[in-house]
Amino acid sequence: MENNRFVALVGAGYWGKNLLRVLYELKVLHTVCEIDERIVAERMRKFPDVYYTSSYEEVLNNREIKAVVIATPAATHYEKAKQALLANKDVFVEKPLVLNLEEGKELIEISKYKDLILMVGHIFHYHPAIIKLKQIIKDGGLGKIQYIYSNQLNIGKFRTEENVLWSFAPHDISIILMLLEEEPFRVGAFGLAALNKDIFDVTITTLEFKSGIKAHIFVSWLHPFKERKLVVVGSKAMAVFNDVSDEKLVIYPHRIEWKNGKIPVAHKAECYTVEVEPLEPLKEEMKHFIECVLERKRPRTDGEEGLRVLKILKSCEDALREGKVIEIKGQIFESGSFFVHPSSYIDENVKIGEGTKIWYFSHILQNTIIGRNCIIGQNVMIGPDVVIGDGCKIQNNVSVYKGVTLEDGVFCGPSCVFTNVITPRAFIERKHEFKPTRVKQGATIGANATIMCGVTIGRYSFIGAGAVVTSDVPDYALFLGVPARHSGWVCKCGVVLTRKTKSEKREELVCANCGSKYILDGEKFIVLEEKI
Repeated sequence: MENNRFVALVGAGYWGKNLLRVLYELKVLHTVCEIDERIVAERMRKFPDVYYTSSYEEVLNNREIKAVVIATPAATHYEKAKQALLANKDVFVEKPLVLNLEEGKELIEISKYKDLILMVGHIFHYHPAIIKLKQIIKDGGLGKIQYIYSNQLNIGKFRTEENVLWSFAPHDISIILMLLEEEPFRVGAFGLAALNKDIFDVTITTLEFKSGIKAHIFVSWLHPFKERKLVVVGSKAMAVFNDVSDEKLVIYPHRIEWKNGKIPVAHKAECYTVEVEPLEPLKEEMKHFIECVLERKRPRTDGEEGLRVLKILKSCEDALREGKVIEIKGQIFESGSFFVHPSSYIDENVKIGEGTKIWYFSHILQNTIIGRNCIIGQNVMIGPDVVIGDGCKIQNNVSVYKGVTLEDGVFCGPSCVFTNVITPRAFIERKHEFKPTRVKQGATIGANATIMCGVTIGRYSFIGAGAVVTSDVPDYALFLGVPARHSGWVCKCGVVLTRKTKSEKREELVCANCGSKYILDGEKFIVLEEKI
């Protein structure tokens, strides 16, 4: 961007003053928008060469401002973020993203539609000690993770528009999801509202995960001293992150041994401090946002990350209000780096690989596994108990039923049909008659084609649009018509092969597109040389 100062800060109060300093030091701050004249006067004394305004409309109408950082009260996040996105500004919102799930989904939808950056202020993702802890866990340094607890305690700042759960716990939830790469399936919570009726000042939240890991989060703004601590207990060692200590990350390699196979005995070991880079998390967070704006990269803590945390916060709030454990419906994610459109629904016990995108109005049923870098189009149903390989593309209006397996790189054209029973009747239960169907690596199924259950579609084969397949399809075969008949051979790149030479029993086939060569020896198809 020609003008390096392209970021506007909206809100320069309690936390906004820190963002103001960092954005100023990074030399990207264009404007500060703040309605409180007292706060403006204080900030101007320290940053006199910054332009200040009380008009958010002025910020939105300024073409030099490409990105907005919002640090206003949580109740205003939705409206201000929405206005900025509609004004074609990239947006950073301090946590929580919003206070309502539907509002969060709407912001994500707008940002996706307009191809804009939406990033949430989950600052601990950028803390060098937390990043180091994540790597230690990933490398197996703590062994099998068994338990996590997190304390975020202080005296003040008290709020009236949100309780301490919404004010403090987003950070803790975000860190735990980051470390475990797993969402809880059950939460519980209880708390105390001492200062204002129905505004909880203290909450304790419990999280249970399908992997067997349990966690609890203790947050309070009614506490005699400040504490920001996270403890991770593993089978080989324990880690303590203490943000108010000079020693940010300490490992305790204690061991538990079983005496006579029955009695656990603790063997304490000397703790040691893990060295971490002396980087300021807030500055690292803002540098990442600026990088995403300039290079059009997806943020580590994007809108989907904010929505995941929001979903869990809402369940914790429900548990707090209702005084009971809440079961959470939703996906178990492997890396947190896939996309599910807010209009789609993911059942329990679904695994979705990194880089996969699931678009509008789709439904992924329980116990389904979807590989990496897949594209699932609009109005697609998959499952239950279906396995989809890596790199598959399933176009609009396709249902992949139980019994169907797609290997890597399969293409399913719009409205193609899989069946799982040969002779279905509405009034006869025939689930026991389901027949498995396998579509092998790299195969293409054209639009509106029908695949009868119980068949195997061969590797890199090609089913023409509208064809009805009733028998097995050989590797590299082209099938056309109703019922589908073997009509030729196709290259790995998808182009129909032509004859180059022919003898009495053997003929050489060559691809006019990529030059790959194959041999047809009677009915045996042989790969001679593939160039892709």
